[in-house]
Amino acid sequence: MYFIRPYLGWYLIGWVFLILSSSAGLIFPYLMGKLLGSTANMSTSSSESIGLLTMDNATDVAFALFLLFAFQALFSFVRVVIFNNVTENTLRDLRNNAFKKMVFMPMAFFDTNKVGELTSRVSSDITQIQETLRTTIAEFFRQVIIILGGVAFLFMISWKLALIMLGTVPVMAVLAVFFGRFIRRLSKQAQDYAAESNSIIEETLAGISNVKAFTFEKFAIGNYDRKTQEIRNLNVRSGIWRGLFVSFIIFCLFGAIVFIVWQGLLMTQGNNPELSNEGFYQFVLFTIMMGASVGSLPDLYSNIQKTMGATENLMEILNDVEETQMQSGTLSHGIDGSILFKDVNFRYAQRDDVQVLKNVSFSIAQNDKIALVGSSGSGKTTIASLMLNFYSVSAGEIIMNGAPISDYDINYLRSNMAYVPQDVLLFSGSIFENIQFGDPNASKSEVIEAAKKANAWEFISSFPSGLDTEVGDRGIQLSGGQKQRIAIARAILKNPTILILDEATSALDSVSEKLVQEALDILMKDRTSIVIAHRLSTIKKADMILVLENGVVSESGKHKDLMAANGAYAKLVEMQQLDS
Repeated sequence: MYFIRPYLGWYLIGWVFLILSSSAGLIFPYLMGKLLGSTANMSTSSSESIGLLTMDNATDVAFALFLLFAFQALFSFVRVVIFNNVTENTLRDLRNNAFKKMVFMPMAFFDTNKVGELTSRVSSDITQIQETLRTTIAEFFRQVIIILGGVAFLFMISWKLALIMLGTVPVMAVLAVFFGRFIRRLSKQAQDYAAESNSIIEETLAGISNVKAFTFEKFAIGNYDRKTQEIRNLNVRSGIWRGLFVSFIIFCLFGAIVFIVWQGLLMTQGNNPELSNEGFYQFVLFTIMMGASVGSLPDLYSNIQKTMGATENLMEILNDVEETQMQSGTLSHGIDGSILFKDVNFRYAQRDDVQVLKNVSFSIAQNDKIALVGSSGSGKTTIASLMLNFYSVSAGEIIMNGAPISDYDINYLRSNMAYVPQDVLLFSGSIFENIQFGDPNASKSEVIEAAKKANAWEFISSFPSGLDTEVGDRGIQLSGGQKQRIAIARAILKNPTILILDEATSALDSVSEKLVQEALDILMKDRTSIVIAHRLSTIKKADMILVLENGVVSESGKHKDLMAANGAYAKLVEMQQLDS
C-alpha cells in the first residue's frame, strides 16, 4: 500500500470504473431475460400480455443492450488503462526501492544472502506482484460484485430459488479460503526454491571460466537439475490440489445450476405459475453468470495468495535495517590518515564460532606506509574491511584522528579512502566509465592522466575504441592484469587520504609490475597507505610491516629489523625466495 499511495487518487478512479463496468455487466442478464421472455409472448393477445413485452418492446430492449455494451466497453477500457498505469508506476518505484535498499545494506547482509536469491526477489517476485496488481485484484473484486449484485437480483425474481443458490455459495467460499491458505504456503515455498535455483545460475555463469577449467559442468547441471526437480515436484503437488479443488467446485456448481433450472421450470408450470418465463430466463442467466464468477474465485484467490507470499519476501528486504541506519555517526571532517587499532576483536556474524582477529593493536601515523603480511586467512583483508567500516568490531576500538570510526559519517569516511581489491570487479560499460568510477566529475583528460600513471594507457590506446572500449560483463573482455591496472587508475583518480591495496599487483607480469609499482610509489606519497601483499619484495620500503598469524599480530617492524629477528617474517621471505 505504501508504494501505491502516491497514485492512490488514480487508483480510486480506476475502482470507480471497475464498479461501473461490473454493475453494467449485472444489467445484461436482466435485459437479456426480457428479450428472451418477449418471444414467448409474441402469439398472445394484448389482453393476455398485460405487463409483458411486445415486439416493439423487444426492439427497445435490443437497442438498450447495445447501448449497455458500449458503456461497459468504455468503462472497461478506462479501468484497464488506469490500473495498468498505476501498476507500472508502483512497480517502478518498488524495483527502485528494492535495489536501493540492497545497495545500502551492510556487508553482513551479502555474506548471508546469495546474489541469485536477491536477484530473484527483484525479478520473479515483482513479476508476480505485477500481474496481480494489474488484473487479478480487479478481476477478483469484479467477480465479487457480480456475485453480490446477482444475489440481490435473484431475491427480486424468486426468493425460493435464491435460497437454493445461496445454499451452495457459502460452502464454496469457505473451502476457497482454506484452500487459498494452503496454496499460499506451497507457493511461498516454490518462490524460495526458484530463488535458490536462480542463485545456482548466477554463481555458475559468473564463474564460468572456473567451471570449465575444473570440468565442473556436469556437477553444476546436477545441482540445478535437483533444484528444478524440487520446484517441479512442489508445483505438481500444488497443481494436483488445485485441480481437485477446481474439479469439486465445477461439479457442485454445475450440479447446482441443473438443480436450480429444474426447480425454476417446475415453478413456471400450471395455470397460476409462481415464475414468469421472463423471470425464469433472467434467473438462469444470473445463475450462470454467478456460477462462472464463483468458479473463477478460487484461482483468483490463490494467485492473490501467491502474490502475498512474494510480497512477504520483498518486504523482508525493504524492512531490513540499512547500513546508514546501523551507523549513526555524523562527523564529516577530520580524517587525516592516522589510524589506531586498540585491542580489536572480530567475528563474522555467519560464523560466530571463529574469532578472526584477537586483541589486534597497532597505530598508523599520518602518511605512513604500512604493510600487512601473513598466510591466507590470517586476517589481513578483514583489517582492511574494518577500516572501511564494512563491519563493526566485536570488541575493542578503531580510532581515526582521535575519533572512533563509528563517529564518522560512513559516506564521508569512505570518500576519503580508495580500495583496490585482489579480485577486481569492473562494471559492464566502457573503460572510461570504469575509471571515472573513482571520480564521477573527472574530465576525460584527468581520466587519461590517471590511466597513464597506472600504466594502463598503453593498452587502452591500442584498442580501436580507446577509452570507449566496452569491458564486457564483469570485465570479461580484458585480461586480469589489464583489469587490475584500470582499478589502480580508478584509485589514482579518487586521490584519497587513505589508500588500501589488497594484492594490487598480484595479477601483473614482472615488467608491468615494476612500472605499476613505480606509479604506486608516487601515488602513496603524502598519504596513508595500507598494503596487503603476498609478494614480500614489494613492501621492503614500508614504514612498518605487521605480520599476522591466526588473527594475531605476531611481529611488527621494518623489513631489516624483522629479517634480523629471524622470526615468522623471515621465514615467509625465505619460503618465497625458495619458490621463486
